[in-house]
Amino acid sequence: MSSTAALSEASPSRVLVVAGDDGQAHDVFDLLGISDGVARVRSPFLFEVGEELPVRIEQDGAVSEAVARVRAHVGPDDARITELELCDRTEPRRPAKP
Repeated sequence: MSSTAALSEASPSRVLVVAGDDGQAHDVFDLLGISDGVARVRSPFLFEVGEELPVRIEQDGAVSEAVARVRAHVGPDDARITELELCDRTEPRRPAKP
């Protein structure tokens, strides 16, 4: 899945994995919330604890980038939640309007 939708203030918050040299963002997480620098997400993919992923965070109509380090997987197998520690997060900025 890739993200091409325009960001608006009404858009739900998202954490997108940024891959490749072209910086294409992939929507692989269902964001449950972000608090104290930790994003709690669900995903059909099981990332390894300690794995680091470049991410784009879309929240409150602004965009920032960070490195997400997989901190833990919690909960039962059928409702697994992944905790991502957000490191080196840039200041949120409003995207340019087309």
